Amino acid sequence: MCNDQKKAEQPKVSDLEELSRLTGGLAHEIKNPLSIIKINLKLISEDLGAVKNENAARAARKIAVVQKETDRLEQILEDFLRYIKKTELHPASIDINKLMVDMIDFYSPQAISRSVTIRTALYNEPLVCFVDSNSFKQVLLNLFINAQQAMPGGGELILRTQKADDKAVIHVTDTGKGITPENLEKIFDAYYSTKTGGSGLGLSTSKKIIEAHKGSIKVDSIVGKGTSFTILLPLETKEN
Repeated sequence: MCNDQKKAEQPKVSDLEELSRLTGGLAHEIKNPLSIIKINLKLISEDLGAVKNENAARAARKIAVVQKETDRLEQILEDFLRYIKKTELHPASIDINKLMVDMIDFYSPQAISRSVTIRTALYNEPLVCFVDSNSFKQVLLNLFINAQQAMPGGGELILRTQKADDKAVIHVTDTGKGITPENLEKIFDAYYSTKTGGSGLGLSTSKKIIEAHKGSIKVDSIVGKGTSFTILLPLETKEN
């Protein structure tokens, strides 16, 4: 196949943008009737709760299953819209150590409730990067929750920061079940998930946000011992 033919078969950027716009519009259109369905399910459930017989109780249980699935569908749509959304950053000079401390404080109650012990080893000097604080907090929270889900019986979440040349390095490590080699190579693919009910967009969205910051993320894992995600971000310089 000649190069010209290959180029002709590749989708144009404008085509991809149009596809993204259409699918985003479709997802929004689905959300509207889904909201109405959820409201009506709630009303039906309340009506059934006032009826005291076995048929009503059986119907209520079935309604609860449908409610759970509509909640899951709504979350899938939210994740999809977040994934296709153009990453618009509002960066500022942020100390990564401070950002980590803020997120640890925010996540600690959930960690305690899931028997997860947080251990930290932060670099002894500020690691100032030019980042969008809200977007990067989303990345960290996603990694924390992934680690928690890998340790259903509890474990340790180890958070470290370092400096490597002109980069800030963030390590998020868990002592969970680990990831098999065949799953590891697909871990950042959109819609790939080893979790039941997972959308498979959390890590791919995180990777997209990190790369928009001119950073990178990689993962290492040993089955039965745990997984470690490593993020590299450029440190702020006078040229930033």
